[in-house]
Amino acid sequence: QVELVESGGGSAQPGGSLRLSCAASGDFVTINYMGWYRQAPGKGRELVARILREGRTDYLDSVKGRFTISRDTVKNTLNLEMTSLRPEDTAVYVCNANAYGWQTGSVDYWGQGTQVTVSS
Repeated sequence: QVELVESGGGSAQPGGSLRLSCAASGDFVTINYMGWYRQAPGKGRELVARILREGRTDYLDSVKGRFTISRDTVKNTLNLEMTSLRPEDTAVYVCNANAYGWQTGSVDYWGQGTQVTVSS
């Protein structure tokens, strides 16, 4: 019922910046929240940041003060501004949305993932 299309990602130098975007489309009543996950080699998937419909945000401790998540609830787009990037930020970043539909209830949907590489 929901398609998530990601853009952005790529390579950056340590201390550099990248901006990730995610657009949600499909048949649903509302999106309860959206977020970004990441998975690095040898590590499990971890929640980087999420934003609820009312605007409340949560961040992984290691990205606080460096990453900023934002959402346009009209256009159903999600952004992640990443600054002061570190090599340990290297991972596949995946967009996530929890959407409510009349016939499905609340369901989690996932994007295709985009690679972020931070290196000299």
